[in-house]
Amino acid sequence: MNERIRAKEVRLIDQNGENHGIILTSKALQMAYDADLDLVLINPNQEPPVAKILNYGKYKYEQEKRAKEAKKKQHTVEVKEIKIRYKIDTHDYQVRIKSIERFIAQGNKVKIVVMLRGREMQHSSLAFDLANRFVADMQNLPVTVEKKPQLEGRNVTLYLAPQS
Repeated sequence: MNERIRAKEVRLIDQNGENHGIILTSKALQMAYDADLDLVLINPNQEPPVAKILNYGKYKYEQEKRAKEAKKKQHTVEVKEIKIRYKIDTHDYQVRIKSIERFIAQGNKVKIVVMLRGREMQHSSLAFDLANRFVADMQNLPVTVEKKPQLEGRNVTLYLAPQS
């Protein structure tokens, strides 16, 4: 190990888990050397620091394994995007509603984009009505409106998030 223990004394735990109390660092290093193991700082912020006699390679491997396992279990929240036009058919609308319900159930946020092309910009009120219809239809689900419907360029966008 390339990092030195700078403290004069350490609270030592040996390879069997026995607590040896506070001893000189030089004596702890000698005990580790005699056991053909390493002296590793477990808690350097404590006064005096806690050190343990163990195999450093095995210790590092197990720490990485635990970190990988923890990372595997955590869920990252993604923003799923649903793009529609304001002239949407009722069946297509129902399909979009089901998709939003599935995304929310998975714990993801949903961005609904109502696209307006060309002269459709004159009918932006219809796009706002459609976005508000999505909000009204989501009332029975555990959903919060993160960002109300607003005009962004040529699109009306709306953000939904699962309630926490």
